[in-house]
Amino acid sequence: GITGSYSVAHGLSAWVIYVISYTGILNGDIVQEDSGPRVGAIVVAAGNSRRMGDVDKITVPLVGKPVITYSLDILEQNPLIGQVVLVAPPLRVNQFRALIEDFNYVKISVVAGGSRRQDSVRNGLVALNETDWVLVHDGARPFIDQSIIELGLEAVLTTGAATAAVALKDTVKETDDSGVVIRTLKRGRFWAVQTPQVFRTRLLTRAHEEIPSDVTDDAAMVEMIGGIVKIFSGSDENLKLTTVSDIAFAEAILQQRLLQNTAVT
Repeated sequence: GITGSYSVAHGLSAWVIYVISYTGILNGDIVQEDSGPRVGAIVVAAGNSRRMGDVDKITVPLVGKPVITYSLDILEQNPLIGQVVLVAPPLRVNQFRALIEDFNYVKISVVAGGSRRQDSVRNGLVALNETDWVLVHDGARPFIDQSIIELGLEAVLTTGAATAAVALKDTVKETDDSGVVIRTLKRGRFWAVQTPQVFRTRLLTRAHEEIPSDVTDDAAMVEMIGGIVKIFSGSDENLKLTTVSDIAFAEAILQQRLLQNTAVT
């Protein structure tokens, strides 16, 4: 089970109401969750960073800390998440286990990834203890925060599957193979998908069992078995580190946050 407390200072979210109805425990403005819905998380960090050259986007330092630790910190601190499985490159499992020890994480374990992203996620699913809900996150996205997690946990209640995304800001055009524009699409109906993605565990497990073909994300697998995926708001800062220039952008975001925190204090 999950232990801890969850602040509802901004009002009872759909997820918190669900937890209350599940456990019947409510003390003032704090919900204490003992034996209610079990939530696990899988952090995918088994990629090979091909577009980064010699730079490892998962462990490269950002303001003195490895990239992966930013998202692990958030997941470790979330009281609704009882277990986190970090999926690492097979030849670097011991290195990542040492990192977990160095940062004193208590609910994070490490398993080896597979040849494809979906194989890595499936390895993570196998390693999870019994859970009702599972959050899947890319280790190369260091700027996940508690508000995004809460939005995901709220959204997943309606459909069993939900993904963070941001609305496209640029005009989108469809072309033929020669680069000639066929049509201009209605931008308002298109979203750039991010992680975290949140699922009822048995639904995601079924998708991984039934879909052997290559996919780019877990939400697509659920769509392929007829599942309904709901969008919830991600963040423009929730970028995925893919190129060396992304590292510089991430550093700038962190430096700006440090300046803001210094100004507040």
